[in-house]
Amino acid sequence: MNGFVVKGWCPDAFRPMMAGDGLLVRVRPPLARLTAGQVEGLCDAANAHGNGQIDLTNRANLQLRGVTEAGWPALIEELQALGLVDPDPVREGRGAILLNPDWREGDDTYAIASELRARLTELPELPGKVGFVVDAGRTPMLTDAPGDFRIERSTTGELLLRADGRASGMTVTRSNAVDALIRLAHWFADSDGRSAGRMARHKTALPDWAEGDAVPASGKAMQPGAHPMGAVYGLPFGRIDAALLVTFIRTHDCAIRLTPWRLLIAEGIAPAPAPGMLLADSAILHVDACVGAPACPQASVETRSLAARLACLTNGSLHISGCAKGCARARAADWVLTGRAGAFDLARNARAGATPLHTGLTPERAVALLGAC
Repeated sequence: MNGFVVKGWCPDAFRPMMAGDGLLVRVRPPLARLTAGQVEGLCDAANAHGNGQIDLTNRANLQLRGVTEAGWPALIEELQALGLVDPDPVREGRGAILLNPDWREGDDTYAIASELRARLTELPELPGKVGFVVDAGRTPMLTDAPGDFRIERSTTGELLLRADGRASGMTVTRSNAVDALIRLAHWFADSDGRSAGRMARHKTALPDWAEGDAVPASGKAMQPGAHPMGAVYGLPFGRIDAALLVTFIRTHDCAIRLTPWRLLIAEGIAPAPAPGMLLADSAILHVDACVGAPACPQASVETRSLAARLACLTNGSLHISGCAKGCARARAADWVLTGRAGAFDLARNARAGATPLHTGLTPERAVALLGAC
């Protein structure tokens, strides 16, 4: 299957990516948290310079859609003034840090992530999709979240540094964790990790100093509803309209925290219904579907209306991809529908683009087949 282009990198503020609806500009708020004023400013900028659609990504970033080439410079200036984009493009490009959203100021996650942000210029040049995970809370949450260099809590309660793809890692402390991570990143670069692109695909044996038998603890899932910090809201397909989000913020005057699960935490408020957001778990929050056509020029099919129809009909995980790239889900799903030449291929226990069981399906035929499974 061909006809799509693998970029090999993710967009950021200084390297936007062209899509069918305009430029995608990815924003990485410090510590994945925005004050009420920052949310308002970001929403105003999304409406002024884009189409007002905002995506919450699986790395807990915000992606502004439909940005015009003419409006992009002004957008970056506004985001910098809000403290949401680093003025240094190198630091901004290296800031793909995913952290446990339950952090509290002064705890291990907060301290380690803050130190890593302050030392980003000490990292080597790394492939564009490489990212970092800091999951140092007493209850890990990011076990299944993407990240190449991982600082986690072990089964014995200690901190560990683990290279993604390895079952165990080396024990570290709060004071030396970032030193060890930077050293491991330099080893990755020096041992030709760039050719592999990701740590999990880099098969070179780790250096002796980076080996260890510390095993990460099991994580727990976050659900929409009440939360010790406030309220958790689900965003269908990770999408929110800026007009709805800014209305919510002006009503509640709260900061928000971003997560990699299409959920955001509204700090200090009681759960209350909000347009465009879900307060209870829903099947639609667990279906993986890319933006599809026409917003993505590589997709030949519309994806999300079909995903909404299938969400409650399908047993097991479901991935609907506009093309064989599979941007919405990197791992295999129980069922995957892949767009090809305006129709869908259906595969089982596979990733997007896998050898199909059925080809040339219309949406109606896909509903009939999966609804009967």
